Amino acid sequence: MSLKPSNSSQNLMLPVSNPPSNQNDYADDKLFRGSAMTKRGAFAAASYMSCAVLLVMFNKAALSSYNFPSANVITLLQMVCSCCFLYLLRRWRMISFTANESLLISDNSTKFVSLKTLKHTFPLSGAYLFYMLVTMESVRGVNVPMYTTLRRTTVVFTMLVEFALVGQRYTPSVILSVGLIVFGAFVAGARDFSFDAYGYAVVFMSNIATAIYLATISRIGKTSGLNSFGLMWCNGIICGPVLLIWTFVRGDLKTAINFPYLFSPGFIVILLFSCILAFFLNYFIFLNTTLNSAVTQTICGNLKDLFTIGLGWIIFGGLPFDIWNVSGQFLGFAGSGLYAYYKLIGK
Repeated sequence: MSLKPSNSSQNLMLPVSNPPSNQNDYADDKLFRGSAMTKRGAFAAASYMSCAVLLVMFNKAALSSYNFPSANVITLLQMVCSCCFLYLLRRWRMISFTANESLLISDNSTKFVSLKTLKHTFPLSGAYLFYMLVTMESVRGVNVPMYTTLRRTTVVFTMLVEFALVGQRYTPSVILSVGLIVFGAFVAGARDFSFDAYGYAVVFMSNIATAIYLATISRIGKTSGLNSFGLMWCNGIICGPVLLIWTFVRGDLKTAINFPYLFSPGFIVILLFSCILAFFLNYFIFLNTTLNSAVTQTICGNLKDLFTIGLGWIIFGGLPFDIWNVSGQFLGFAGSGLYAYYKLIGK
């Protein structure tokens, strides 16, 4: 495929997080009159939830069903695939890396982002690496329904981090909906007989990592001049080599090479879909967080849990059905629904 820029006005351009150029465009982009969410914001939220549900299933299959020994290697593969996708899409003029960048500009260099901009994203890349490593490990320690239940408490950590970083304050309506989510999580977990202290600790550590990561996206994404794809590219360029060295030193690469099912067709298909879904998931995380907010991104993670829990029960099992769990799940989804309602009406 030719890499020369096209003069056609119909170049394929994937959706990015660039804001509307003027207030009229912003008003026209509203989901409906009076809504606080735009059409692009709604698209990003729905797309994130779809990818997240599928990715948890594929990661759980690789780590638990096939007993793959290293979550770090899967993270590394996902990162390498993401960088390859971004490089090809950028060279083919299907995406840009900076806000309002023209795809008709000739690229005589393979350097898509300046060194100054790359340095500006160092905090984001560090938060991303911490988030990816801890989140991948957290899937292994607990069953899928309890994993999603405990992950709902992320919203509290996110609100605290946003308050600490940018002084963000929230309305009583938002606080009420978040309180209902957290209360539901504790009710649902009250009868978990498969309690594992290490697994629970890793999940809560994942919550903290997620909160830091999302708040950093919201902050740096608005000051770096990069769009969603540009932020993903910088993450891969900075974090990829670090993760490669880490997996080599720990012996994860050697363990992965000796994995007995490494060339099993079923396992390869799972890894392939995991890498593809991770690319789209990261993209929609950036898009949703920059178009909406870090807390909205967290609430979207709670809303998609309904499908994750249902599929997890059917495919993997691990959690007995009882009234406490069902009641807790219902409270959590009610709180998420309330937040979504308040977000839509602008309260």
